[in-house]
This record gives sequence, C-alpha cells and structure tokens, in this order.
Amino acid sequence: MDLGLKGKNALITGGGSGIGLGISRVLAGEGMNIAIASRNPPGEAIKEIEALGVKCIKINADLSHEEDCSRMAAEAVGAFGRLDAYINNAAWTWHQPVTKITSEAFGDTINTNLRACVLSCRDISKHMIENGGGNICIIGSTVRLFAAYSEASYRISKMGLSMYMETLAIELAPHNIRVNMITPGFFRTKMVAHISEEAVGDLIGMTPARRAGRPDEIGNAVAFVISDKVSGFTIGRDLIVDGGVTLNPLGRPGFDAIKAMNMQEEGVSEER
Repeated sequence: MDLGLKGKNALITGGGSGIGLGISRVLAGEGMNIAIASRNPPGEAIKEIEALGVKCIKINADLSHEEDCSRMAAEAVGAFGRLDAYINNAAWTWHQPVTKITSEAFGDTINTNLRACVLSCRDISKHMIENGGGNICIIGSTVRLFAAYSEASYRISKMGLSMYMETLAIELAPHNIRVNMITPGFFRTKMVAHISEEAVGDLIGMTPARRAGRPDEIGNAVAFVISDKVSGFTIGRDLIVDGGVTLNPLGRPGFDAIKAMNMQEEGVSEER
C-alpha cells in the first residue's frame, strides 16, 4: 500500500542504531528523506539509507543540552526546506536502585528522554505550524507500565513522555499536526545489552509472541501513524508494539503447552 510518504522529510533522533535505525530504514523505503540526529551518527547508517535512493543527512547533537535541541531542528529544516515528520526516539538510562540514584544519572536520563522531547517539539511545532501541518511520533516504552527494578529514572521519563504526548496532541491538532506515540516491548538493543541471557530468556518467556521484537516492526508502526493517508484521524493515541506482554497473562505455561491446549477439541472445566 502506498502510504503517501514519498518525497517527504523526517527527522529521527537516535536514528542511526537499534530501533531508530529500523525506523530510518522503513521510512526511507517509503521514499522519505531522513535526517539522523544523535551524539555520534554512524557513517555506515547514512550510507545505508542513501542506498535506498533518498537523501540522508547526519546531525551531531547531544539532546541533553537545550542548545542542541534548537540547533538540530534548524539544521534539519535548513537541509530539507521543511519537516513533515519528527520521530522522537533517542533515549538514555542509568540502571540504579532507588538508594543509589545520583543527581547526575537522574538529570541525564530526564534531560535526554523527557526534557529534550519537550524542547525539540517546541521548536519543531512552530515550524510545522508555519508550514501548514506535519506529524510527530514519540517512542515510549512498556517499562513505564511495569514496576521495574533499578529503572526509576527511566520509568519517570517515559511516563512523563506519555502525559506530554497527550497535551501536545490536543494543542497541535487544530494546526493540522498529528501527534501519536509508539510503545515498544522487549527489543534487543544496546540499551539492554547488559542483561544476561538468562534474563533475556525470562523476558521472552513473559511475552506471548515468545520472541523479541524487530526494529523494522517499530518502523512499520511509525510509518502507519505518520501517514495522513491511512491514519489521518488518529490523534493522541499510544500504539503498543510488544508481542502481547502488557496483556499480563495469568500463568505462563510453556509454548508447547499452549499449542497443545489450543489443539484440544474441548475445553477443560473445573469446579471451584
């Protein structure tokens, strides 16, 4: 299906690796020109996107700094002339239990994940209003929906993003700017590289799909929500792409056991 994105321009923070690169690939495949912003955008990612036949630029920006948020938006607009889509994907975390949270770690996480989104959307929204509209997509996290050890700062930042997204959506909708959120479940990115294989197995075991997500699956979700052609009436929504983990199924039988239960001709009843 043609999503109507060809020839449009997107700015993606953290777009050179992990989920961000998956988003960049999908949107470039739809014909969008891509601006990748991060602390050190990898040259190979730029070449890979350009090989898809679109324009791709890199913007060096540390989004924990306010001046970089404003400069990032200005550079993207200067390169393309206008921005049609902004995907706020960059994220940072420190894994610290509540008794050991440092002001540095808390500040860095909040500044990169939440404050940077607020400040960059402030400037990008002004540009989109002047140019008649656009789309903003904020990447959240299912971690905000679970009590998670050593992730207090990260969960606070992601919960804040969810609340901010809703306010942003209602304020910008009259200006023909649609704002939505994509919330990924478990994806094997650099952010979870510290997790042991045993813990990875536990996380996958908690996921009804019985696997980790693929970066292109978030890319496909982003392409859907920023396409005015197919989701033009979708505003302020949170699309959860998590393999079913937030369904919180009671009991977690093995995959083979689930298949066996579903192949039984009759259900099993129990008296209580």
